[in-house]
Amino acid sequence: MIKVKKRWVILVGVVAVLAISYLYLRTVNIPVLEPKGIIADKEFRLLLIVTGIMLIIVIPVFVLLFYILYRYRDSNNKKTKYSPDWDHSRIIEGIWWTVPSLMILVLSIITWRATYALNPYRPIASKNPPLVVQVVSLQWKWLFIYPKENVASVNRLVIPVNTPIHFYLTSDAPMNSFWVPQLSGQIYSMPGTRTQLYIMTNQKGVYNGWSANISGAGFAGMMFKTQATSLANYTSWINKTRKSSPILTLSSYNRLSKPSSYVKPRYYSYPSANLFNDIILKYRVPNFSYRKVV
Repeated sequence: MIKVKKRWVILVGVVAVLAISYLYLRTVNIPVLEPKGIIADKEFRLLLIVTGIMLIIVIPVFVLLFYILYRYRDSNNKKTKYSPDWDHSRIIEGIWWTVPSLMILVLSIITWRATYALNPYRPIASKNPPLVVQVVSLQWKWLFIYPKENVASVNRLVIPVNTPIHFYLTSDAPMNSFWVPQLSGQIYSMPGTRTQLYIMTNQKGVYNGWSANISGAGFAGMMFKTQATSLANYTSWINKTRKSSPILTLSSYNRLSKPSSYVKPRYYSYPSANLFNDIILKYRVPNFSYRKVV
């Protein structure tokens, strides 16, 4: 009777842990588990596949762990066989070498294919032409430049749905990492270099973005909102911003680039066509001076 009660207690405990875990995942917002973009969805599927494969090894290990603890406990020493001269079992050794080796092989193939498929520099196929956005990480805020639209924004990224977004990224501050978890993986922005990233979403919404690389005292406030909207609303926002926002001159950029955190969204019109490239050249060319910003 006591054994039956113990088993029921263990079973209830396991069910309770699973139920609490399920409720936690259902009620807490975990962006990487709620993909809203094509790239993020592929990454989420990859995460599920890899986790499932690893559980093939992890679950039996934990089952055996608790089984051995229970079966070979001190109070059960009269019912278990004591085999001090036991050497090894070829069958068991074959299992614990063969199964993990096969899992590593499978994971290697999946990783190789995913690395190519999720290459951040790889364009996304779409009937709509890509929208180019230049991203500059500052201390501690994000500057988004729309070169063809002649607008720029700080800590606010507006993109149309069903359109590939082609980011060019650099930094005018310490190295950082650009990340919108629900839309894509992260990509580094570094002084004197230009990295790239493609994303696309077919769902309207507002998604959190932030820095994924600790970069000093204001790191916690280096956040921004990404608004995915219809092409009509996006065009309307571009036109409104271009007409009603101040021009991003060299002096206003210099003020903007000074360290500050938790910066509210700002908007600018007609940034210099050379600004992004000049920020890169600043760290490459000795005694560099910015070209004139109109």
